[in-house]
Amino acid sequence: MNPIVFAMRRPVTTLMLVVALISGGVLGLNKVRADIYPPQKTPKIYVYLDYIGTRAKQTKGYIVGQLESYFHTHKEEPHQEHHKIVVTSPEAQAVIITQQYVCQIHSQRHINVRALEGGYLQEISVKEGQAVKKGDSMFKIVPTLYQAKLDAESAEARLAQLEFNNTKKLFEQKVVSQNEVQLLDAKLAKAQAKAKLAGAELNFTNVRAPFDGIVDRLHEQLGSLVKEGDILTTLSDNSLMWVYFNVPEARYLEYMADLGKNKEIGQIELVLANGNKFQQFGKIGAIEAQFNNETGNIPFRADFPNPDGLLRHGQTGTVLIHRVLKDAIVIPQRATFEILDKRYAYVVGKDDVVHQREIVIQNEMDDIFVIKRGLGVDDRIVLEGIRQVRDGEKVEYEFSRPEVVIAGLKNRAE
Repeated sequence: MNPIVFAMRRPVTTLMLVVALISGGVLGLNKVRADIYPPQKTPKIYVYLDYIGTRAKQTKGYIVGQLESYFHTHKEEPHQEHHKIVVTSPEAQAVIITQQYVCQIHSQRHINVRALEGGYLQEISVKEGQAVKKGDSMFKIVPTLYQAKLDAESAEARLAQLEFNNTKKLFEQKVVSQNEVQLLDAKLAKAQAKAKLAGAELNFTNVRAPFDGIVDRLHEQLGSLVKEGDILTTLSDNSLMWVYFNVPEARYLEYMADLGKNKEIGQIELVLANGNKFQQFGKIGAIEAQFNNETGNIPFRADFPNPDGLLRHGQTGTVLIHRVLKDAIVIPQRATFEILDKRYAYVVGKDDVVHQREIVIQNEMDDIFVIKRGLGVDDRIVLEGIRQVRDGEKVEYEFSRPEVVIAGLKNRAE
């Protein structure tokens, strides 16, 4: 052992060793002086030297005993008693598997509200974040030109009506021909159409909400000159939210297989960004038509009712889809160990000899693994004492029933 480490661990022993060395040095010097100088007739000196020699021998014996005890104790430490080895078996049971997918939350209707006609923005009837009803007035553009055009076209329509009425009376009196009546009738229809178009253009200056929704940020301010097609704001219908997430091809095939067997697929949950679950449950509303060739995923859409308006367009979250696996083979996670990228378990044979066996994990839960391949309910696996056994070694063990082990699981794998 390193002397410095020994001195730090055994300071009292080290101090006594130093005292013994000093005492031995003093005794040696006195003997040397006795050979150089002539003997003195002082019996007290000899008595004192004998006393020092006796104490040095006692101290030496004590130190040697301490050293032997120390090294003997540390030599015996590796031979401590091994922990008891516990063996159990895999269990077949129904397991609820939860699959998680990152998702994007969208409103079922999310549109840009645009100006249908150009002009100065005369009135803004809404505020950002305000809830509006279908038909509510949101924006109004200066209608002067459009009102004048409507008045002019309406006057032309009335004039055409008068001409048609007079010509019709003359036709009844057989003054004019029927062709003239038909000509004025067509002129009247054209004038009326122009008047309706002018009225529609005038109505376009008053922008109304096409459905119930929430107003987003205002893109234009009062008095701004807007052109036809300019975006004024965004309107979102958040009564029902569409949650999009990507599903790998293997999971898609599992879902479709379950859908064919059981039409009532389990409810879908939504976990929000703060870790809390959304109070409403959703259901699959649509599956897109094709896979993404680059990622191998296909987009799913889950529909969630949003009565309290908590969800907004553009939020993110995590979708939880629950599936039930019947007669799944499960084992505790701590009964396995990993080497590189493969998972193993120690299987105890009929001759009580353990063998290392590779297993394939289908799903991972909090404390258990669902086994896809490698173990069956008739196998016996090492649960406690994995680090004490070796491949091909015969062991003595205690068997614990799998239902008891699974019910009391709290720890993950080593």
